[in-house]
Amino acid sequence: MNVTVLYGGPSAEREVSLVSGKAVAQGLRDAGHTVHEVDVRPETLEAALAKPTEVVFPVLHGTWGEDGQLQAVLEARGVRFVGSGSAASRLGMDKAATKMAWEKADLPTPAYELVTNANPVTAVRAPCAVKAVDSGSSVDVYICQNQADADKALQTLLDKHGRALVEQFIKGPELTVGLLEEKALAPIRIVAKVEFFDYEAKYKRNDTEHRFDTGLPAPLIERCKRLVEKANSVVGARDLARVDVMIDEKSQEPYLLEINTLPGFTSKSLLPEAAGHAGIPFAQLVDRLVKRAAARAA
Repeated sequence: MNVTVLYGGPSAEREVSLVSGKAVAQGLRDAGHTVHEVDVRPETLEAALAKPTEVVFPVLHGTWGEDGQLQAVLEARGVRFVGSGSAASRLGMDKAATKMAWEKADLPTPAYELVTNANPVTAVRAPCAVKAVDSGSSVDVYICQNQADADKALQTLLDKHGRALVEQFIKGPELTVGLLEEKALAPIRIVAKVEFFDYEAKYKRNDTEHRFDTGLPAPLIERCKRLVEKANSVVGARDLARVDVMIDEKSQEPYLLEINTLPGFTSKSLLPEAAGHAGIPFAQLVDRLVKRAAARAA
C-alpha cells in the first residue's frame, strides 16, 4: 500500500513528532508498504498531498496537526487517514472542553476551572495543576504545591496564552491507558524520578519507570480500562488514543485527566509499549492502523 506519513509541523512538540514520524515510516516499510515521508507545515500541505497515496498517517502533535485543523483538510479532500476525525481531534485537544464533556457523561475528572484574562479568578486552590488548555507532551504544565507558585504559574500562562486550566491535584498513582481500535490496552503505571512526569521525564530522562505490574487491585485496573473506553467514546476518538488517569491514594477512586488522540511513537512512547505488551510488535501496530484507515469510506 502507498502511505504518506506526515510529521514535523509547527508546534512546540515538533521535535517529538519528527522522531515519531521517522519510526512510523520505518515500521510501515518493515510491514511491506511503500512510504512517502513529509516534514510538513500548513503552507506545504498542498504539495505534500499532491503525490498519489492510499492512506495518510499523520504523526503530528500539538497545534494544527492534532487539533482538528489538518484532519478537516483531509476530510474535505476525501483522503483516508489514520486517527480521529476533525471533531474528535478538536475536542480532545481542548482539555477544558474534554473535561466538560466527561462531566456531562458522569465520568470522574478532577475539579477544575477555565481561567481567562477576562476572568482571572479561580476557586481551585493549591495544591493544583495549572495547564495550557491545548498543549500536549506536558508542555506548559505546572504542578503547584502552594498558592504562590500557583498564582505565578497562572499568570505565566495567561500572559502566554490568554487562558489556562486550573485543576485540583490528585495525589496517588498515575496510570496511562492506551487504546487500540477503541479497546483499552493494559494500563501502565508511571513512576517518575522527578515530582512530575513532565516533558523531560517523558522524552529526555532514562530513569522513568513504566510498570505493567501496577501494584493495584485487579478490579480497579479493570474499572480503569472500562472508564477509559467510555471516555474515549465520549470524545469520539478512533483508531488510537491514550488517556491519563490518577488514582486517589486515600479513596482509591480513579480520575480522568486528559486524552491524547495522536499519541507518540518514539522509543519512549507508551502506546507502542502497551501494544507490544499485548503481543503486537511495532510494525504490526502501524500496519493495522493503516489497513483500518484504508477500509474506511473516504
